[in-house]
Amino acid sequence: MSYSSPFSLPPSPVRILGIDPGLRITGFGVLDKEGQRLIYVSSGCIKTPEAELPERLKVILDSLREVIAQHQPQQVAVEKVFVNVNPQSTLLLGQARGAAICAAVLAQLPVAEYTALQVKQAVAGNGHAKKEQVQEMVQRLLKLSGSPSPDAADALACAICHAHGGQGLGALATAGYRVKKGRLI
Repeated sequence: MSYSSPFSLPPSPVRILGIDPGLRITGFGVLDKEGQRLIYVSSGCIKTPEAELPERLKVILDSLREVIAQHQPQQVAVEKVFVNVNPQSTLLLGQARGAAICAAVLAQLPVAEYTALQVKQAVAGNGHAKKEQVQEMVQRLLKLSGSPSPDAADALACAICHAHGGQGLGALATAGYRVKKGRLI
């Protein structure tokens, strides 16, 4: 038999903004964590114009600042850049990620960073899950009526990963591990 004090308050929800940075498309997803429940709030994509790099970064920064102002998250989770085959693409993606982090920092929000492996592990239980698997699991975990776009799903998955404390569905803690050739070591 458990006893619940009439004076205990329900846990206050924590609003988390997940960001999947990209130079062409940056996905964002907002959810509330209320105890162990995850509640979908909003998601979408920021598409940058075919323009010079500084203009594209400004679009990402300004748009994420609008998302933050509208939804008032308390924490931000951003996916880390992985080293691409093309070093130039990796550098450009890193700059888009920097613009996303700056939007959070300008709003004085704490930023947590997760690798794609950690995000996929937290959502799909498999660090090597395909994009479609991540989309399907995000839809199930948040009880969405439809499947979010791939970029929005990745951003929501990042927020879910953060809500789970960076741990997977199987409670595989990734803290203290390094990633080598796509594997936790």
